[in-house]
Amino acid sequence: MKVDLIDAQMPARPARDGLGHLADWRSAMSFPARSEQRQAPRARPKIIYVMGAGRSGSTILGVTLGNCDGVFYAGELDKWLARSGHTPLPGAGRESFWEQVREGVAAADLYGGATRCLERSSALFQPRCWPVRRRLRSRYRRVAQELYLAVARAAGASHIVDTSHYPLRASQLQALDGIELYLLFAVREPHSVVASFGREDVLERRFGPLAANAYMFLTYLVSTWVFLRHPRERRLVLRHESFREDPAGAIRQVLDMTGSRAALPDLQALGTGRPFQGNRLVRSETVSLQSGRPAPAPRLLLTSVVQLPWRLVFRLLRPAVDVSTSQPLG
Repeated sequence: MKVDLIDAQMPARPARDGLGHLADWRSAMSFPARSEQRQAPRARPKIIYVMGAGRSGSTILGVTLGNCDGVFYAGELDKWLARSGHTPLPGAGRESFWEQVREGVAAADLYGGATRCLERSSALFQPRCWPVRRRLRSRYRRVAQELYLAVARAAGASHIVDTSHYPLRASQLQALDGIELYLLFAVREPHSVVASFGREDVLERRFGPLAANAYMFLTYLVSTWVFLRHPRERRLVLRHESFREDPAGAIRQVLDMTGSRAALPDLQALGTGRPFQGNRLVRSETVSLQSGRPAPAPRLLLTSVVQLPWRLVFRLLRPAVDVSTSQPLG
C-alpha cells in the first residue's frame, strides 16, 4: 500500500458562547510554569507528542517512528478517556494490549467527554468549560501520567508517540514529573490542510474552507504558545513537506532529539502496530512510505490571506527539522 494519507483528527466546532468573566478566562488560559517542567530521569518514558492541526501527516509520522527500536506508536491517546479505554480499531492482539493498559489505569471517574474541556482549544472561549477545567485539571494530569506509564510497561518501550494533536493537552503534560516530554509541532501547507478537510472519499466529517481556516488559526496560536514555553532542547517544528521529501533524514533528527540511537526502519515495509485510534491508514497491517514532494492543492484566496501570518511565523520558529542538513535549524 503506497501512502499519501494524512491524519484525520477532527477539530472541535467553533464555540458560540460569549467570553463571560475575564477572570475565569485568564484561569482557563493558565499553563504550567517553567519550574514545573523538571528534568526527568532516564527511567521515565519519553513521550513524543505530535501537536498542531489535524490532517498534517501525523499518522504516517507516528507509524514510521513506531517502527524504530524502543518506540511505540500509541495513536491518538486523547480518545482513551472518551472511549473508556476501549480501542475502536479491530484486532484481537490490539484489543488484548489495550485491555492490559486499561487494567493498569484507575480512571473510571474521568470516562466520557468532560475532559475535552482540558484539551480542545475552543474550550478556552466556552464559559461552561472554565469550572470543569479547574475541577478536573489535577486528576486529569495524574491519569495522563498513569496512562503513559501503563502503555510503556505493556509495550516494553522507552519512547511513546502520542498523535493527539491538541496543544492544550500538551500544556497539561508539561506539568508531569513522571514523563520526559518532547514536542513535535506538525505543520503542513495550509491549502493542503483545507483541501483534506473537504475530501469526500474519507469517512471523517468534512469542513468547509471557513471552518478549516478558523480551526487552523486557533490551533496554531495555542500551539505556538505551548511550543515556545517548552525547553528548547525538547521541541522541534516538523513540516510535512520536509518529512515527505526526506523521511529518513527527518526521523533521524527526531530520534536524535530524544536521545535515541535506534536504526532507521525500512520505509517500504512499515508495520502499523497497535495504536489506540487513528485514521484509516492504521487499519492496514503494513504500509510503504514513498518519498517526494506531495502534489500541490488548489489555492484559495481565503486561505492565503488568513494563513499568511503563520507562513511568516513558521519560517522563524526554531528549532525546526532541516532535511538539507543532518542537524535541525536553530
